[in-house]
Amino acid sequence: MLLDPTPLPAFLLASAVVIITPGVDVFLLLRTSLNHGRKAGLLALAGIHSASALQVALVISGLGALITNAPGVLVALKWVGAAYLLYLAGSIVRGYWLTRRESGSLDVPPPEDANPYLRGLLSNLTNPKMLLFSLAFLPQFVGSSAQPALQLVALGVVFLVLAAIWEVTIVLAAAGIADRLKNPRVSKSLDALSATAFVTISIGLVAS
Repeated sequence: MLLDPTPLPAFLLASAVVIITPGVDVFLLLRTSLNHGRKAGLLALAGIHSASALQVALVISGLGALITNAPGVLVALKWVGAAYLLYLAGSIVRGYWLTRRESGSLDVPPPEDANPYLRGLLSNLTNPKMLLFSLAFLPQFVGSSAQPALQLVALGVVFLVLAAIWEVTIVLAAAGIADRLKNPRVSKSLDALSATAFVTISIGLVAS
């Protein structure tokens, strides 16, 4: 058969588990949506999924295997990804001190995010775990398809759609309750949590 639907139930279940597991994308979307609103959150989400679509395309085209088999490239990509996560954490800390120095208090809104799309794009593009995940995950569900490449395309599209639905829900929910969380201490607590998460994920990325 052209496409094999037999692995689909197992694929959907495995995808759901992967998608709802919190990662750097979730923390970035939460912080962006709560601090800067729905539009910024959706732009960050668009950046994240642009990078995800590119990585899935690399896997399907075979370039992903080529990159993964070049240890030097993969190590460099890990360090770039870890460095960018540390940059994100540092920018949060820097924003905190700038607003505190300029206002003398915590009761000020967070500074505007210059380019949420670019942040989302770079945070995912420099994370080799998505590439490795695609290489290890998608091929397991090719089944007996007569066109493995087409099956991989279909699986990749389904995974990205499911992830987008979940993350759009996160963005809309976070933006919807943002007005109730105008207390700057709540915002700063989220910033601290996000910065800690970025640093932790960065360390895990290098250590893996």
